[in-house]
Amino acid sequence: MSIDATTINLIKTELYTPVVGDILDALGYTHQFLPQPIQPMREEMKLVGRAMPVLMIDVYGPQKHPFGKLTEALDQLQPGEIYLCSGGEMRCAYWGEILTATARTRGATGAVINGYHRDTPKVLEQNWPVFSRGRFAQDSGVRTQVVDYRCPIEIGGVSIAPGDLVFGDLDGVVIVPQKVEAEVIEKGLEKARGEKVVRKAIEGGLSSIVVAQAAASPSLLASGSPASTSAAPWLPQPSIRRMASLRRRLIGNRGSFGGE
Repeated sequence: MSIDATTINLIKTELYTPVVGDILDALGYTHQFLPQPIQPMREEMKLVGRAMPVLMIDVYGPQKHPFGKLTEALDQLQPGEIYLCSGGEMRCAYWGEILTATARTRGATGAVINGYHRDTPKVLEQNWPVFSRGRFAQDSGVRTQVVDYRCPIEIGGVSIAPGDLVFGDLDGVVIVPQKVEAEVIEKGLEKARGEKVVRKAIEGGLSSIVVAQAAASPSLLASGSPASTSAAPWLPQPSIRRMASLRRRLIGNRGSFGGE
């Protein structure tokens, strides 16, 4: 199932991987980030899409079928998918200029390589997001090949199924299982919007104690009421009123992921 353009735009513009990871932790999915060395080729690169996992193996010397099923896998890419490959001992580059051009032309939205890329200037000039472990010019032709694609794989203990939501930014790549993605997106947007409100309040001079109480204490909602005063007798009335205002703003940001 493809992801609609509105949701993709919300994820790219409002979410970031730390928030998504926090929500996954809260739901019991505590191991969803790919290994830290997998990073974007440029800091500003982001990717969002469905996983098209690709399994690779090591080979040694010229092969009867060079690259294995690589070209077949590339030709099967669907719009909105992310080419996500892993396997072997990473003795060479798994990605480069021509693979980028092919995947981009097919409508894929990015590539995540558990290994190295090469042809760096030629990949970057295509302005298309690639995440990898870094640069390495060594060719793959006599060193690795694709043995399967659109199949379950595992990277660093993270299980990835075809169609899982892949989200990558400067802080890394997180995998969101399809069965919880709607909940993760909705709660992630709520958290991200709430954190914007909290940051603005802190920058406006509100103390971190007041901010924490506003986020955690429903009893402090009634601005300046006797209940508020008894709930927090150690706070001055101006702080209670500011806390109540902040909490109302936090609650007001709890919209659905379809929009504010």
